[in-house]
Amino acid sequence: MKRIIGARPGSRIAKVEIHEFGYTVDGLGMDESGNRCVMKGEQSRLSAFAVVIETQDGARGEYCSVHSGKNGAMVGQVKALASQILGEDAEEREAIYNKLKRFHRHYMAIGHSALDIALWDLAGKDAGRPVWRLLGGYRQRLPTYASTLNGGRHGILDSIEAYADFAEECLALGYKGYKIHGWGEGDPKEEAANLLLCAKRVGDRMALMYDAASELQTFADAIYVGKACDEGGYLWFEDPFMDAGWSPHAARQLKENVRTPLMLTEHVRGLEGKAAWIGERATDYIRVDPDYDMGITGTMKTAHLAEAFGLDCEIHAAGPAQRHCMASMRNSSWYELSLVAPGVANPVPPVFGSGYSDALEDIGADGCMPVPDGPGLGVDYDWDYILANRTAFQEFTLRGDRS
Repeated sequence: MKRIIGARPGSRIAKVEIHEFGYTVDGLGMDESGNRCVMKGEQSRLSAFAVVIETQDGARGEYCSVHSGKNGAMVGQVKALASQILGEDAEEREAIYNKLKRFHRHYMAIGHSALDIALWDLAGKDAGRPVWRLLGGYRQRLPTYASTLNGGRHGILDSIEAYADFAEECLALGYKGYKIHGWGEGDPKEEAANLLLCAKRVGDRMALMYDAASELQTFADAIYVGKACDEGGYLWFEDPFMDAGWSPHAARQLKENVRTPLMLTEHVRGLEGKAAWIGERATDYIRVDPDYDMGITGTMKTAHLAEAFGLDCEIHAAGPAQRHCMASMRNSSWYELSLVAPGVANPVPPVFGSGYSDALEDIGADGCMPVPDGPGLGVDYDWDYILANRTAFQEFTLRGDRS
């Protein structure tokens, strides 16, 4: 155990709990590519997990995952790391960040994120302040775009007209931006037609973005669809093709053929990996996610790195941690209200209280979402729901761990 020097009495981490649970979303299925997509009449059972960190003096920090599709991989990494923070000073988040970063260097560190976010929640609750104020604070209203689920072939976003109709619905609700996730087949002609119709219908009234989600199969396909982004005046072209967003060289080549700014690094983990993309001038926007990029600590390091190079750093996906980070960043323009579709509930766990919501209809009249203002992350979790739907539980304590 690390010897704590100068720590506040009782601030050592005494216990970590990991609660896995399930929930159901109507209207959600899976396409042939393995994407969760909208499907009329279908139903999906999704997984989630919640982490609780407690110190010896009873301070408590909590985190609940929002990325259902990655929860299986994330929770395994959280379990592998949980015992490593026992006995550490909960206030030394920077020391814990560096310890876990090295310990999990072979695994891309996505499990590290949940523990870091829970520690920030603990710190905010202990101080009686919201996390965004601890981070410095820049704004309290977040300009928001509606980010669609993948389209399906069985009703709901099953045609280019359906996407354009939904864009108009989002515009009427107050959204000033709209991002398209297309179909799993990655047909470049269909994707391009979709982009151009949406641009024709709402492009003069909304900022438009396109996320190919690495579905376009070839470099030629990416250029073809990129030209449609150019014609439609799209704000950015995200994760264009099947290099999985890992190749700076491929991105630089694409930039030579497409005018639309590229949005990359969603799948590049951590500060140093993203720094290489900036150094190679391979992307126009930096993507970061507190749920993947070593938590709030890692996210803010990346945001400040991008700021130093004059780049915007856009946060991936929706969630309380995402809101607190964006509220503390100057160089970020859009909160991503993901993942939405007409008549389908946002597939996040139904456990968020304190008035927090990422429902499509909760956009403000100003086209913004609020930042929680309560202590810590500013949300209360529905522990009755979590425990009633719990599928697994593990607890780690200073006396050892038990399942």
